[in-house]
Amino acid sequence: MGYRVLGARQALPDEKTEYTVQVTRTDGCFVCGKDNGAGLQATFTTDRENHRSFCRLTIAPRFQGWQDVVHGGVIAALLDEACIYAGLGLNKQLVTAELTVRYKKPLLVGQEVVVTGEVVEKRRKVLRIKAWLAVGDEVHAEAESRVFLLS
Repeated sequence: MGYRVLGARQALPDEKTEYTVQVTRTDGCFVCGKDNGAGLQATFTTDRENHRSFCRLTIAPRFQGWQDVVHGGVIAALLDEACIYAGLGLNKQLVTAELTVRYKKPLLVGQEVVVTGEVVEKRRKVLRIKAWLAVGDEVHAEAESRVFLLS
């Protein structure tokens, strides 16, 4: 399931900046939401002990950018989701602060892909997580993210 931000409060300019955020799961998520018929409906498995996530799916032609090539934004969304799911063993409330994606090779629609995420570092309330999307043994895209632990 995806996450939905319930509320946020930013301090006045003369105060120290403060955000109060609470996120709740929702089945309307574009990447993993079961109730989002327009979305990917990806199912992630989380290894909470090893702080990893996995997803196997075939990306439909409706998610193409150029003819027969999966849109880069869809790839980025899958990598972001893999990062969040990898961090769920450390905290139930996470949000992405930064995501850097490297596209290595075009990904054709209709191919079965495996998306994997792995926590590589934890510092206070920030996780550094890597993710990659592969077809067989060939990595088509990879990402590194910084994820904030909210609680």
